[in-house]
Amino acid sequence: MDNDVSAGSGITTVVGRLALGITLLAFGLGYTDVIDGVSAADAVSIAQYVGGIALFVAGLMALRDRDSANGTAFVTLGALWFTWAVSAEGSANAAGLFLLLFALVVLSLALAGGDQLGQGAYGLFFVALLLMAIAHFADNDGLTKVGGWFAVAAGAVAWYAATAALAHWPTALPRRAAGRGVTATG
Repeated sequence: MDNDVSAGSGITTVVGRLALGITLLAFGLGYTDVIDGVSAADAVSIAQYVGGIALFVAGLMALRDRDSANGTAFVTLGALWFTWAVSAEGSANAAGLFLLLFALVVLSLALAGGDQLGQGAYGLFFVALLLMAIAHFADNDGLTKVGGWFAVAAGAVAWYAATAALAHWPTALPRRAAGRGVTATG
């Protein structure tokens, strides 16, 4: 691999973000009930293989390429997705606890820095997991659906980040000038 590629734009990061985007979209859409006959249980195989195994392998490759931020994120998320996919249905409180712990890991990833799209995806994913954890503790299906929509949004941001890196689209929000009437010259 080319070591001159900046962190966040290499092919390993693209693969990791695509895997995360696909998994989040399947996971979120499964909880929204927006597609008739599709539930969260239908996202299990995607979470296990794409979110779990593929994301974990992308993380190992990123670590090999000395991209510790994405490597850590992808390995950790891969392990958590795989665990979610293979864990047997337990009590609502056990599921809520798992989602809460998963949310805290994702919060750490969001606060760790990195590019805006990565932080945005992790921030939205954190909100999704937190809402779903609370929904499991409170047995509130409406809150679960709202959390599903946040997961869909996070998946869309992760997918855009991967596509933008491949297509050389903008990946950062433009900064405003310091004040009114200030223009850039040069």
